[in-house]
Formats: sequence, structure tokens, C-alpha cells
Amino acid sequence: MRNKTWLAGALLALSATAGAHAAPLKIVGFDDMSCQRWIASKDDAEQRAAYVAWVRGVLTGHNYANQSQQVSDISSGTVENYVNRYCAQKPQGSFGDAALRLSDQFSGRNAAITK
Repeated sequence: MRNKTWLAGALLALSATAGAHAAPLKIVGFDDMSCQRWIASKDDAEQRAAYVAWVRGVLTGHNYANQSQQVSDISSGTVENYVNRYCAQKPQGSFGDAALRLSDQFSGRNAAITK
């Protein structure tokens, strides 16, 4: 499952950087990517670990696609704290969006990926 999770995250990051004329971003991830589901997973260590691994896969995909603006080493705890804050601020949002904003902030780009 972890390899599939990583692959899905990497594909998400690659598709997010595809180019100015790309089709709308299609997030390949879990069936429920809502912040509500993320928040509900706090007492399910296995599910939370899978979500964190998926986000780390997104960051790895970002690094592959944007080698000049890579995300530095980042701990699972930092990932979890970032997504927790994002979802607390945007409870109707998606933790997939949190992963993309995390790549924006930690890569030094500090701007959303443009389409």
C-alpha cells in the first residue's frame, strides 16, 4: 500500500507542474481527500501514516519535476503539523491542496502553481 501511496503522490506532483496549457489538475489519491477525513484520522495511526506518506510522495514528485526548486528534507511530523494547521483553517478544504501549498512554501517558490 505504501508504494501505491507514494506513486499516487508523485503522480499528483508531476501533473501539478505539467505546463501552462494542461488540463485541470486531477488528484490521484484516496477516495476521500477532505480535510474532514484528515481530521478524523487523528486517532487512527495507520490511516494517518498513510496520509502523511502520500503527502511526502507529493513532495518527492515535486522535487523530481522541479529539480531547481526542491523541497528540503522535511520530517513526517512537520508534514502532519502543516496539514493539521491547513485543515483547521480550511475545514471544507482538501488535504491534497495542503500538500501542494506545502510544496509551494518549502520549495522557496511561495506562490501557487500556475496553470
